Amino acid sequence: MAEVKICGISDADMVKVAAEAGADWVGFVLVPASPRNVLGSGATRFDRVTDLMLAAASHNVRSVLLLSDPDPAILRGVGGAVMPDVFQLHGKESPEFVSSLRASLPSSVEVWKAVGVSTRGELEDAAHRYRSADRLLIDAKPPEGASRTGGHGAAFDWTILNGWAPATPWLLAGGLSPHNVAGAIKATGAPAVDVSSGVERQRGIKDADLVRTFIAAAKSADYEGSHEQAKHMGTMARREGPLRRIWRALRR
Repeated sequence: MAEVKICGISDADMVKVAAEAGADWVGFVLVPASPRNVLGSGATRFDRVTDLMLAAASHNVRSVLLLSDPDPAILRGVGGAVMPDVFQLHGKESPEFVSSLRASLPSSVEVWKAVGVSTRGELEDAAHRYRSADRLLIDAKPPEGASRTGGHGAAFDWTILNGWAPATPWLLAGGLSPHNVAGAIKATGAPAVDVSSGVERQRGIKDADLVRTFIAAAKSADYEGSHEQAKHMGTMARREGPLRRIWRALRR
């Protein structure tokens, strides 16, 4: 059974919808150029982010903060508020930056690197260069001249994934929807999938029915990933993130 991330959520009600439908992660975008951005400004810039992460913890679903070439001040600010379960880097971050961030965080907090690919060579190169990441998010390359690196709803040629068995766990992204996600999982053996625009009723606004349908379709698809990767993902899934520990403490 594939794991599912619903990205670009901007309100606590949709966190609840995704969690109750069986999502494994919910993603919050901290990129001002994105229509799904939840990062504020001034003294309250992290308030909305913190509220969304706490909502995720209360519904027992892991939180992912998506950043693109982040300013160190943003990383410090987020860490000083409430630590997420995952930092997802979706810009042009170097392998050295990814490795440095990974080394600076507790093992319970994952670091993911999103990479845009169009050929098998680019896929293999990314897996090698970003091997310090906990997971890779394999996406389509952004359109030429795009102001942001992700969230475009474009697919890539999935045949480049045939027989690919990286040591690092990975997620499939780009152009997924409730209509094609089951087929995408069967075609690629993706152990996890990521969706944003494919479950929106309008740009930046999630649709509850589409979210539920997408998760149901992904969870019903046969997972054909490698045995070793499946074992590794099971170990990572058993990690308890910092937000859930905080939430349990608050409820005592």
